[in-house]
Amino acid sequence: MLDRPQTVAELLADHPPALADDPGLRASIRELRAEDGRLLGVLDDDPTGSQAVHDVQVVTVLDEATYEDAFAAAAGGTATCFVLTNSRSLPEQQAAALTADAAGGLLAVAGRRGAPIDLISRSDSTLRGHVIAETAALAGVLREKNGTGPDGVLFIPAFIEAGRLTIGDVHWARGEAGMVPVGETEFARDRVFGYASSNLPEFLSAKSGALSAAAVASISLTDIRSGGIPRVREVLASARDGTWIVVNAAAYSDLETVAKAVLLAERSGQSFAFRTGPSFVRALSGIDPRAPLRGKELAPPRERSENPNGLHGLIVVGSHVGQSTKQLNALMTTRELTSVELQAGGVISGAPDLVPSTAERVARALGLADVVLYTSRDVLRGGDGQDDLAVARAVSAALARTVRLALAGKPAWIIAKGGITSHDVALQGLGIRRAEVAGQLFPGLISVFRPADAAPEAVGMPYVVFPGNVGDDQALVRAVTLMDDGAAGM
Repeated sequence: MLDRPQTVAELLADHPPALADDPGLRASIRELRAEDGRLLGVLDDDPTGSQAVHDVQVVTVLDEATYEDAFAAAAGGTATCFVLTNSRSLPEQQAAALTADAAGGLLAVAGRRGAPIDLISRSDSTLRGHVIAETAALAGVLREKNGTGPDGVLFIPAFIEAGRLTIGDVHWARGEAGMVPVGETEFARDRVFGYASSNLPEFLSAKSGALSAAAVASISLTDIRSGGIPRVREVLASARDGTWIVVNAAAYSDLETVAKAVLLAERSGQSFAFRTGPSFVRALSGIDPRAPLRGKELAPPRERSENPNGLHGLIVVGSHVGQSTKQLNALMTTRELTSVELQAGGVISGAPDLVPSTAERVARALGLADVVLYTSRDVLRGGDGQDDLAVARAVSAALARTVRLALAGKPAWIIAKGGITSHDVALQGLGIRRAEVAGQLFPGLISVFRPADAAPEAVGMPYVVFPGNVGDDQALVRAVTLMDDGAAGM
């Protein structure tokens, strides 16, 4: 363990400087994808993976026709579709089966279009999730479809905007005092997905139980920043039979250099699968950064003109990570709003009228003020880690049912805090089958969805997907302020 957190400058002191931001490189990535007609399917194990992108489609159902609609609606030639599987909330075997189902559907759509497709298994930038099982399922589907599996599996957990960086094959997370090896954070102590090593080859070896850390290849920052695309292609060319390749990255220019090399390698006949954080999706799509959404960009015209109850919004907090609770406390002490608690113990005990009565309170309060609906902060435990997931799913489902009934109060917007929470609210609460990622509230953080295929009350309404582990103590307060300003047309 380190004596103290380190700065990014200290971590990068022995590495070459980052390459300059290059809009031309992103344009060339888009051109390559367009010339090849290449699609990008992102299997997202919770709804937060789209934080780095905009003007792409998200789908919440395993339905090939909806995938077709998503690719057809893709703006700017990006042809990128996120499929929100919520598989992080499932036991490993179910998560792998769901991954295979989604991947098979995306490959079928690509086949009918006569288009190649890249498949990314997008997961947590703090390394929680079914990393080995889901990637194996993805490789298995590719093997079944193509007759051979991927030459390499690129492991790229970096999330640049959130300060999750990979340097020297060690994954780092930004904390309040500085950069900390991710294995020393609260995320590594997760009861279901806990781990000990911040060194990614060692992490993969421990998670697989069979893979040797020495068998994991690496694309270093020196490879990327000094050798450029030719050197990255050399490393990629050595991949055989699903070689795991750790990709170091501390800036978008690192990821975009790797993305261009990947596309050129694919043109030469190689194939890859990917397990990544949010940032590489933007890099492989060639999407330019976009300024955060503000004012009328957030305001749905139908609500400004038609909502008889005013312009109030609903904040839904299900996440129990420490940062979510701090943000919830800051919100309730800073903003004038109505707080409504959903008793998790009552959900588990089967209290019959709990959800309808809670929803009625929320709907009634929306006529007067913003409302925060939150689950009781005491974490209910099951017998083991998998039982914990079952408890979390039950409480999250009750929260989503509460939101569905509370739509009678006509909220102008909704913020959902937490990965499982935001997925269940989207699918069960708002009936979202397909939505567009309009952009983010903050640079590369916290996506705003525009539901396109959803419950009638939800179509076009801004839906903010706010991860549990993102933002400082005041981030939720700022998000609510921005949404209120948008609804007021400011």
